[in-house]
Amino acid sequence: MGMRIEQIDPKKTAILVVDMQNDFIAQGAPLETPMGRRILPTLHRLLAFARETGMSVIYTAHVHREDGSDLGMFGEIYPPIAEGACLIDGRPGAEIYPEVAPQPREPVIKKHRYSAFFGTDLDIILRSKGIETVAITGVTTENCCHSAARDAMYLGYRVAFLSDATGTYDYPDTGFGQVPAEEVHRVTLALLNVSTAHVMTAEDFMHRVQRG
Repeated sequence: MGMRIEQIDPKKTAILVVDMQNDFIAQGAPLETPMGRRILPTLHRLLAFARETGMSVIYTAHVHREDGSDLGMFGEIYPPIAEGACLIDGRPGAEIYPEVAPQPREPVIKKHRYSAFFGTDLDIILRSKGIETVAITGVTTENCCHSAARDAMYLGYRVAFLSDATGTYDYPDTGFGQVPAEEVHRVTLALLNVSTAHVMTAEDFMHRVQRG
């Protein structure tokens, strides 16, 4: 049961770096995701490997217009977004965190919803590059990373979901009890590994890459 990826062709693989923006990763950020900082060393190592082996590296940035015209239901769900405190296109908080910033010619897909595929040209870019496998990294595990993985699978891509290169935050008690980030992360990985992707560590992913 579940998707399994035994060998990875780097020329047909893209690393998708989801929403590693200052507004999520920086200390004290409005949407601070501490696990996002903890994955930085692993993600940094993975990106160096990907570039060395010729994989495509593609970033996403969740952004909104300053006038709020593209908020949709996010204006109701997330007060900091509705108030314009974060994820405003063109502001420093919406930029990719410097430690894992894109290199020249690595595209940054600007999106307005959880999924990197919804209302963007990501699928066109991947198909133009001949990509068949997408590796998901970034934040948050259960929202934007999960949505990207699901849509990638729907569109016919094989999905590697990297367990130690994704992360999330603690969930408050909204009537179902508080849920620590580690538990949100663990349960999401368990679900994805059955229904959507091959969940693996970054090290395991790199071992599966065909070299030479």
